[in-house]
Amino acid sequence: MPAGVMVPARNMPSMIGTNGNVSGFGSSSGLTLGQPNMMEDQLHHLDMTQNISESDLARIRDHEFDSTNTKSGSDNHDGASGDDQDPRPKKKRYHRHTQRQIQEMEAFFKECPHPDDKQRKELSRELGLEPLQIKFWFQNKRTQMKTQHERHENSQLRAENDKLRADNMTYREALSNASCPSCGGPTAIGEMSFDEHQLRLENARLREEIDRISAIAAKYVGKPVVNYPLLSAPMPPHPLELGVGNFGAQPGMGGEMYGAGDLLRSIGAHSEADKPMIIELAVAAMEELVRMAQMGEPLWMSSLDGTNAILNEEEYIRIFPRGIGPKPISFKCEASRETAVVITNHINLVEYLMDVNQWSTIFSGIVSRAMTLEVLSTGVAGNCNGALQVMTAEFQLPTPLVPTRESYYVRYCKQHAAGTWAVVDVSLDNLRPSPAASCRRRPSGCLIQEMPNGYSKVTWVEHVEVDDRGVHNLYKQLVSSGHAFGAKRWVATLDRQCERLASAMATNIPSGDIGVITNPEGRKSMLKLAERMAISFFGGVSASTAHTWTTLSGTGADDVRVTTRKSVDDPGRPPGIVLSAATSFWLPVPPKRVFDLLRDENSRNEPHYSCLQWDILSNGGVVQEMAHIANGRDTGNCVSLLRVNSANSSQSNMLILQESCTDQTASFVIYAPVDTVAMNVLLNGGDPDYMALLPSGFAILPDGTTTTHGGGIGELGSAGGSLLTVAFQILVDSVPTAKLSLGSVATVNNLIACTVERIKVALSCESI
Repeated sequence: MPAGVMVPARNMPSMIGTNGNVSGFGSSSGLTLGQPNMMEDQLHHLDMTQNISESDLARIRDHEFDSTNTKSGSDNHDGASGDDQDPRPKKKRYHRHTQRQIQEMEAFFKECPHPDDKQRKELSRELGLEPLQIKFWFQNKRTQMKTQHERHENSQLRAENDKLRADNMTYREALSNASCPSCGGPTAIGEMSFDEHQLRLENARLREEIDRISAIAAKYVGKPVVNYPLLSAPMPPHPLELGVGNFGAQPGMGGEMYGAGDLLRSIGAHSEADKPMIIELAVAAMEELVRMAQMGEPLWMSSLDGTNAILNEEEYIRIFPRGIGPKPISFKCEASRETAVVITNHINLVEYLMDVNQWSTIFSGIVSRAMTLEVLSTGVAGNCNGALQVMTAEFQLPTPLVPTRESYYVRYCKQHAAGTWAVVDVSLDNLRPSPAASCRRRPSGCLIQEMPNGYSKVTWVEHVEVDDRGVHNLYKQLVSSGHAFGAKRWVATLDRQCERLASAMATNIPSGDIGVITNPEGRKSMLKLAERMAISFFGGVSASTAHTWTTLSGTGADDVRVTTRKSVDDPGRPPGIVLSAATSFWLPVPPKRVFDLLRDENSRNEPHYSCLQWDILSNGGVVQEMAHIANGRDTGNCVSLLRVNSANSSQSNMLILQESCTDQTASFVIYAPVDTVAMNVLLNGGDPDYMALLPSGFAILPDGTTTTHGGGIGELGSAGGSLLTVAFQILVDSVPTAKLSLGSVATVNNLIACTVERIKVALSCESI
């Protein structure tokens, strides 16, 4: 038979002899040499079907090729063909390669696994082997490497398959425990019969009907008459449920906590029977919020100037008869709606609202304290969709003349469509009635819609019922107009803070302007320090339950109120006794004029116009701006570093960090002296958390009488007056255990009185 002709498998003799050795395909060397590929296939077949160990396989292959090569190179010296050989089986001689030969071929294989004829002949001369032996050894080596590679790939695929199977089982278990929020059944309809699913939907409808009847009955008996006995059974364990998470609170939540109000101290942990009611209340509140954000007349009526939406309370009760019960006696309703486009991604905005720390930081001018009491769900699919948490918060106005509003509520987040989210708050006072409660949040929150280029459209609804009898007459008009705590203030604050965040993350800062900080790390550190300064200012000027104000004088609206606190082990404040003093008063000029005067560094101590000098702390020195960071569209939104060049050569110059910010509803000028060495470190990217600050400043609000731009900060020359709050924080003693002296209080009182007088004179000079 000529070389290279394939022999059918059924005519082939067995490759494994009776003694277990591998034989060739025939006694003819030409036929054997003509079938190398078949030999590889057969050896591979033996490896896959007869479970021969790797060591045995390698030994068999070496014996086969060594025997064949030795026979072709040594046994057939006479050149006889296969037909001339004795057909009786002969005992074959085996020749194993030497260690050196194997090493040389291994090294050559790494460089060239497919040698050509010339390379094989050269290698055979070096090793003393036949070229065919070289050829077969390389073929065998390639087959061996291919088998090892396939075995390694199989192991990897098997491991990945096992991991996917485990993940699949985890997801199946999670889905089997999930429940539908509308009917309480499994989330997948296929896991229950059609009739059972219909019964559950009917049960949910009847439950809503019971809620409606219970709300109507509550108007007459003063409390709900139904407690859902069928719903109090333990719910199946949900994989997304968490235990109580107290952030920044002492264990128990019922004991004494620093700065805790009466409402917070009266709140206890929820029972398992309360959780289904909380979930149902949150789902109903979400539906109400979305409808209130999208509906127009007759639910929302336009104001006379067309700038505000006014809620029709009768229509509201007709459309939403359930709710959280009737309005308590002596409570007033405040309802407002506002829409704006803000420069932030909708997903990031949802995360800001659902993180209590980020939320309270962004709205630090409105939220004085906030805490998550319990997390009922963290959401699904790795985002906030379905997140549910019980919270308490205290809402403030930057003045000691308006009491803060404490609220105990549940916050619920839901994705309604691609790119559309909603976050709603609703009070839980009906579950934990408290005589200290002075504010109830009906469904309030925002509808967020994705916009192109990373923007988001926000429709904010703020709907509360509040007892405002404690509000000072100076702020009655502003509070009753809804601008003090309404949707316009929330949206304006959000818009300004989103611009601030965008400025902090900006990288293309023009370097042409003098004084502009272009170092990214320095910008972030300075903005972070200014943010902490603003939070400290807001916390020290409001009527928060965290501290008690004491009135020093009895002259009416211009009373100076003081409070003290001890600073110990706080790297953000100098140690000792800190005295905070504040006063609020009315000015017959628009808020924008007051803001422009106070934020201008030249007006602190203007050498040419002495009547414009309001800053006593500058002590006659010339104030010069060294650096600034613009953080908004309005030129008034800026963080500046000011230097006070002392008029006395024996005194060192002083640095002042100042932030000025303004929007339609409020303006602030906040500043604090800073250490020169520490500020140089900060501008190079240092940590701002360890720089001690005692901020002072001004809060400027409209008086609520003007309708320009919806009663907000109007243009220069617009009608309406301003409500100005002046506040100072001063370290009166560096020893925390020291007693507060009356002299220190008198000094601060005189400081505020003199500053107020100078501001009034400066505004009078401007009008001349």
